[in-house]
Amino acid sequence: MTTIDLNCDMGESFGRYTLGMDEAAMAHITSANIACGFHASDPDVMDRTVKLAVENKVGVGAHPGFPDLMGFGRRKMDCSPEEITNLMIYQIGALSAFCKVNGTRLRHVKPHGALYMAAVEDPEVARAVARAILAVDPDLLYVALAGIKGETMTAMGNEMGLKVVYEAFPDRAYTPEGNLVSRKLPGAVIKDPDQVAKRALLMAKEGRVVAVDGTSIELDAQTLCVHGDNPAAVDLVKNIRKVFAQNQVDVAPMGGV
Repeated sequence: MTTIDLNCDMGESFGRYTLGMDEAAMAHITSANIACGFHASDPDVMDRTVKLAVENKVGVGAHPGFPDLMGFGRRKMDCSPEEITNLMIYQIGALSAFCKVNGTRLRHVKPHGALYMAAVEDPEVARAVARAILAVDPDLLYVALAGIKGETMTAMGNEMGLKVVYEAFPDRAYTPEGNLVSRKLPGAVIKDPDQVAKRALLMAKEGRVVAVDGTSIELDAQTLCVHGDNPAAVDLVKNIRKVFAQNQVDVAPMGGV
């Protein structure tokens, strides 16, 4: 029996604006990456989302990003390594506090959007992210991109003595180089539940993904992500769970229960 984590980016609503269908999706995942107020979310949303995760026995992780509410954290910002470390500490600490008051613990940290991609490409950003995680809690898991493009994040996580968990994206198209196709390009986000479930099964059972040009890329992933802002997110996670059950793939939170 193969076992893998199924995570989803959540808690990305803000004030009166609702994004994603967290309550419906939470019942079908094992880990939630919760926005921490910089790219999305607010204190009330953070509290509600942590409570929802606790009710569904879902592992909680911080999903910190650049301070860019208007751009949803998907625009790279020219921040120094020290600034990145501090903005990460600020966000991780905030979500950790909500975990404490709701009777659970923070398990992992996964950078969001442009910050995630900057850590993939830039060793200084990856080191700044790892430094922040270490400063808050060295037992937190550092979620990094699976495959060859995640080597920079992995190296910096290892340098800091953190445990790295490798992540792949069944609802995102991949380039032949192993990176995610830019959201600015057509087909970057995959919304068909059958196609996404097929890709998730290939990632879980065979450790690979088919890139946009048809080449096969090796991905040793321990967690798979479905984006909460994908309009089809609930159908995607439900179908993935169904296909997993039919093919002897179990799901469990990263880091254990």
